[in-house]
Amino acid sequence: MTKENLQQFQATQSQLGSSVHSMLNVIVEQYPDIKATQNFRDLQAQLEGTENRIKFARDNFNTAVQDYNSYIKSFPQNMFASGWGYTERPYFAADSGASKAPSVNF
Repeated sequence: MTKENLQQFQATQSQLGSSVHSMLNVIVEQYPDIKATQNFRDLQAQLEGTENRIKFARDNFNTAVQDYNSYIKSFPQNMFASGWGYTERPYFAADSGASKAPSVNF
């Protein structure tokens, strides 16, 4: 994955997250009693769990990229890596504040 592809993916994910949050806010404003239902509380818990899984996956991805980048820079791999097309890969840089899972409150 190139740096440009990763940046495009990150922008799309950020836009999707904002859209979902905005949509849920509109629904809660139109139907204030919905917050009291068990299904809505379950949805909130699932959203928080999803954010936790995304953070875990992002951390795993960055760890794998760090290991890969270190490996191709170490001897003797560095002698062959660039000749065979192995280049340093970009890290997934999340939006500021994304390192901690948000609490979902409507």
